Amino acid sequence: MARIDALFKMMKDEGASDLHLSTGNPPIFRQRGEMVRLNFKPLGHEELKAILFEILSEKQRAYFEEKKDLDFAYAVEGLARFRGNILMQHRGIAAVFRIIPSKILSAEQLGLPEGVLRMTRFKKGLVVVTGPTGSGKSTTLAGMIDLINSTRKEHILTLEDPLEFIHENKQSLLNQRQIGEHTESFASALRAALREDPDVIMVGEMRDLTTIQLAMSAAETGHLVFGTLHTNTAAKTIDRIIDVFPTDQQEQVRAMLSESLKGVVCQQLLKTADGKGRVAALEIMLGTPAIANLIREAKTFQIPSIIQTAKKDGMQLMDMHLMELLKAQKVNPEEAYRCAIDKKQFEPFLPKEEAATAQAQ
Repeated sequence: MARIDALFKMMKDEGASDLHLSTGNPPIFRQRGEMVRLNFKPLGHEELKAILFEILSEKQRAYFEEKKDLDFAYAVEGLARFRGNILMQHRGIAAVFRIIPSKILSAEQLGLPEGVLRMTRFKKGLVVVTGPTGSGKSTTLAGMIDLINSTRKEHILTLEDPLEFIHENKQSLLNQRQIGEHTESFASALRAALREDPDVIMVGEMRDLTTIQLAMSAAETGHLVFGTLHTNTAAKTIDRIIDVFPTDQQEQVRAMLSESLKGVVCQQLLKTADGKGRVAALEIMLGTPAIANLIREAKTFQIPSIIQTAKKDGMQLMDMHLMELLKAQKVNPEEAYRCAIDKKQFEPFLPKEEAATAQAQ
């Protein structure tokens, strides 16, 4: 048993989502969004490096020594899997680990709305799940892939860095590839994917122009492609994809995206009002003809108006869902305000002092 495993067990027992290890500091948990310092002695550089290198392969150690940065996954038998990142910083070595639930939550258990479920039924096209780091994108994507796996006879190919949720074959055949371990990069894996007869492709991160271009091409040529970005609204997601391309290509990209984009899910995690858990707020956009026209005509600024009037079609703005959560007393006004896109409509719910401060900003 590696020395770090005891911390991972404690992490799970305490309900922490993340473990931070940094030279000169004691271990720190993130619990319900807050950083909690443990009552341990500070860790020195050499001590922490030895603890971390104990769970790495020779190849991973060599990669880290060269690049000073490493993404990887680590499993503790009978406990959980963890997504890790090791880095160098000015005091020495540091690392962050996030717990990956051992059980994939189904779409039903996650409470995914009908608009999101509809995205899993498409036979081809691009679906993008977005949100800041730690917003639960991986959990939502795993639930969507699990739904396809449970209901359709397909070949599902996932490209991840690192592998997070491990899927069992149900109705579908699943092949999961880890970047750096089973293939060189997202771009090279996507190029190879087109020769591997997939029906569904999941791209862990659409990081660069080449990966985005290949994902769009795969979606255009008859595959259902899921990808992630770090944007917080559907309109910004579309702008982000288009802005990656050189100006002289953007008109053509708009035309391609208007045809291939089937849906966008933007997600944020909020602390619950009782402080005991977290709840997801979602913006949902489906690629209707009206949305496609706005993408083609470079009028993405009008997309929120379309979403606002299409609730019956399964669409909703982030602020619409935040207001629902607030009125149902599932989150407090401060949390809703923090995550809101248009903060002014949430100011009346804030305590007087905070509302005055918000108005002054």
